[in-house]
Amino acid sequence: MTTSVSRTSDAVETQVALAFAPLHKRAFGIAIGVATGLVIFFATIIYLLRGPFRGWNLWLLRSYFFDYSVSWEGAFVGLAWGCFVGFVAGWFIAFCRNFVIAVSVFIIRTKAELSQQRDFLDHI
Repeated sequence: MTTSVSRTSDAVETQVALAFAPLHKRAFGIAIGVATGLVIFFATIIYLLRGPFRGWNLWLLRSYFFDYSVSWEGAFVGLAWGCFVGFVAGWFIAFCRNFVIAVSVFIIRTKAELSQQRDFLDHI
């Protein structure tokens, strides 16, 4: 009976450790950057092949991305800009998540240690 309980507690500890594990900022940035770049690239290609869609105002991307246009060359410019902007956003999101998790764990541990030692002087 104790082995199944210990296996269960080991599995829970492993899952909790994975939940609080820090994200790799560079890998997360690259993943988000590639996804963002490909979305912009394929949105532009689909727009060019199938014609203008109602509600697809891709020309607005020109306001944000220098030298972007709704053209074949613009698709590659959008891919590059999307990769760059996505990388920066992904890196920043991973950084903020890691920072918030670290601060939260620090606060929880500090509160737990203080609550254990609250009655320390009463025993002297």
